[in-house]
Parts: sequence; C-alpha cells; structure tokens
Amino acid sequence: MAPRANWKGFLRLSLVTCPVALYPATSDTEKVSFNQINRKTGHRIKYAKVDADTGEEVASEDIVKGYKVDTDTYIEVTKDELDDIALESTHTIEIDEFVPKTDIDNRYLIRPYYLVPDGKVGHDAFAVIRETIRSMNKVAIGRVVLTNREHIIALEPLDKGLMGTLLRYPYEVRGEKEYFDGIQDVKVTKDMLDLARHIVEKKSGSFEPERFEDHYEAALIDLINKKRSGVSVTVKAAPKTSGNVINLMDALKRSLASEKQTAPPAAKAKGKKPRKAAAGQREMLLPISGSGKRAAEEESKQEPKKAEKPVRAPVRSKKAG
Repeated sequence: MAPRANWKGFLRLSLVTCPVALYPATSDTEKVSFNQINRKTGHRIKYAKVDADTGEEVASEDIVKGYKVDTDTYIEVTKDELDDIALESTHTIEIDEFVPKTDIDNRYLIRPYYLVPDGKVGHDAFAVIRETIRSMNKVAIGRVVLTNREHIIALEPLDKGLMGTLLRYPYEVRGEKEYFDGIQDVKVTKDMLDLARHIVEKKSGSFEPERFEDHYEAALIDLINKKRSGVSVTVKAAPKTSGNVINLMDALKRSLASEKQTAPPAAKAKGKKPRKAAAGQREMLLPISGSGKRAAEEESKQEPKKAEKPVRAPVRSKKAG
C-alpha cells in the first residue's frame, strides 16, 4: 500500500507553481508500543471525554475549543471562526526567501518531510524549483499549514525530490544563558587535552546509521519473546554506582589504555556480503497455538521457541503537527 500524504497543495516560487504532496520522512510505528490494561481483568483501558464538573460523558459534536483566561473562564472559538482566519499557506507553500543552510541553528529544526510532485502534471515546474535551489547552494524558506497551525519549512534538494524540514519559531526556542551561567570556568591543561584527543582519534569514524542498534528496543523484544514462550523473567537489581570522586587525569589515562586494548573491528571479507535484515524487521514470536490451561501446559514442556520474523502490516502515517 502506498503511503498516505500528510498534506497536499501547491509549491510556488513567484509565478512558477506545481501541485505537490508532503510525506513524513521518519516513523515511530516500528517501535514496540504498549497498551494500558486492567490488571484484574486483562481488558484494555478506554478513555472517555467527560465533563470535569458533572462527570458525565460528552458527545464529540458538543465539544468545542476554548481559550482559558481565568480559573473557570474560557473564550469559546468555533471551527467556522478558525476557518475564517485560515491562511493561504493552508493550500500553498510559498517560497519567501533563500538562505545559507549554515544560517539555520539546529535548535530550530523539528522534523523532516519528503516533498514530491502530486500527479502527472507539474513535474517540469517542480524540477525548475528544485534545480534552482540546488544551483544556489541554499535552502528555500516557506510556510505550510499542518493541523491548522502555520509552520516555517526549509526546503532543500534530495535526490530527485525535495526534503522539507519544519522549523520552530523564535518564541519556541529557549535561550541558553539561564542554563549555562552556572557552569564554572575551568582551565583545561594541555596534557589533559592531548589525552582526550587521543581517545577521540581512537573512536573516530564515518557516520554510518545502519550500524546503530537500539539496545532498549532489542531488550524489549527479548523480554516479550521470553514471556510469550513461558520463560520466567527475573528482574535484575539496579547496578550500584560509585560516588567516589576520581582523579581526572587518571581517568583519561585509563580510558586511553582501554581504547588501545580494544581490538579494532575485523576487516570485511572480500566476496559475498552478509545479508542485511529488511528495514523494520524484528524478531518477534508468532501467536502461540492452542488456548487456555492445556496450551499453557504444552508450552511449558517445550523449549523456548526462537523468535521468527513476522510479516509487518503496512505502516500507517500519522497526521503531522
């Protein structure tokens, strides 16, 4: 199933316009997630929207937006009133300016999206806008409305398409001074810097995200597999941490020594490359056959099953906001 676009509209640079679609570039749907359940019944917890004073459940058509101005005073705002002030950027990403990418502070970055032509028309105009941005070696700054709120979006070429990154407004970014003022001014000696540099050199490499492993996610999958197989799980005691203050120079020296003892990664063998796991695949047990007490007894007699890779359901994209 093709992914669903979070937004569809037009991309415009002056008089050049083309229909486009916006897709999320990242997803959390592959992560292990939990539901809240009633310990006594095993039933899932359901949340209801209730009146805070009467305790009665409120129907969706009776729920409106309200801005709190006092303890029990709200200014009611209707959907029609919100639609009335909707901006043109609800349907159009208007490119306002071009700026060097290095000018954008990382604190302003929110999340990335993919921007592609929508339909069979407009590919020429899309290519003109994309190649103009590429040739200028800059990013285009525009505005887009997602879930009724206007966002700044930075557009840059990525392969045949555009990557759009939502940006925060200045009022959303906290200043660093109130956090950093309490940091002491410490004079770092040359010897300490030299030792630290050696450690950094030993750990230096290229950025290869495919080598990163989510250890907590792996531990979650292992825990679920064990429990589904009927293996008893013992909760480990929290490791004790030493509160002793150690000599910084000694710590640097020991760190460097341990890095030297660590064997370098084995060189990749020539020839056939190891097979990579498909994106999003995880080792999860398939549903246990049988039911009730009898099934549980049969499972307890068997050795714990090895996890099998399930066929995943199509990833559902969430609305952006």
